[in-house]
Amino acid sequence: MWHFISEQISDQLEQDFICDDIRQLHEQFYTRAFRISDGQRRFFVKVTEVAELSRLETEAQALEKLSQSDLFKVPKVIVVGKTSQAGFLVLEYLHMQDGSEQHWYRFGQQLARLHQSDQQQMYGWQEDNYIGATPQPNGWQKKWCQFFAEQRIGYMLQLLSEKSIIQCNVEKVVEQVKRLLAGHTPPASPLHGDLWQGNTGFWKDKPVLYDPAFYYGDRETDIAMTEFFGRFPEAFYRGYEEIWPLSDHYQYRKPVYQLYHNLNHALLFQGQYVHSAQSQLNNMD
Repeated sequence: MWHFISEQISDQLEQDFICDDIRQLHEQFYTRAFRISDGQRRFFVKVTEVAELSRLETEAQALEKLSQSDLFKVPKVIVVGKTSQAGFLVLEYLHMQDGSEQHWYRFGQQLARLHQSDQQQMYGWQEDNYIGATPQPNGWQKKWCQFFAEQRIGYMLQLLSEKSIIQCNVEKVVEQVKRLLAGHTPPASPLHGDLWQGNTGFWKDKPVLYDPAFYYGDRETDIAMTEFFGRFPEAFYRGYEEIWPLSDHYQYRKPVYQLYHNLNHALLFQGQYVHSAQSQLNNMD
């Protein structure tokens, strides 16, 4: 497998690359991550079973989409493909650093600019993708309340119901979310989609984004995710507010936007997330 991947990298670089140092970094759900090197150049490689190749293909397309704005450093996609045994995604390897207050301030500014850029007339994306390990539908819709209620909350509740993790009246919750978001018509902004600190960093003083769950939607959903595990550094929010201040009504919508991630974590990890999600659902009654 590694010989074939080396050949594919060589073809893309138009120069020989033979990896002689292969180090596994971590394994999570469907993928294993490696750092490979020929002694001079290093690459980050994700490997999965061939049947799961679409996960890597959609990630590659989302990374390429995010990189078009040039507002963030996004790992360059070298090649995505498959062998007889595995699917693989080869990315530029970035040695990242922690961010200072100034770094986080600039991060917030750049995210606001990303949200202002390339806005669409409808909500969704040209293809379905994944939020972590979970499928994420992105069919285009004109109404935000309908898109988020059906393709985010409703879809996630259906997956949870099928696995008997959380049982509830899915249609009732979907209607509640539609009512909660009724009349809210935000610009359809390009979103990272899974914006927690584990998917960010800094490289040569430039903010980095990776592992996206890209689609076009309400920018507030990205901000809500930054608060899901505890807030980003306060400088981030000051930077964001300087470029594009949030509505006072954001705090009203934040809980239902975070519910999506709570449900996803309940699906993936169960435990405390099930109790937390169930409590949120009960409070919607």
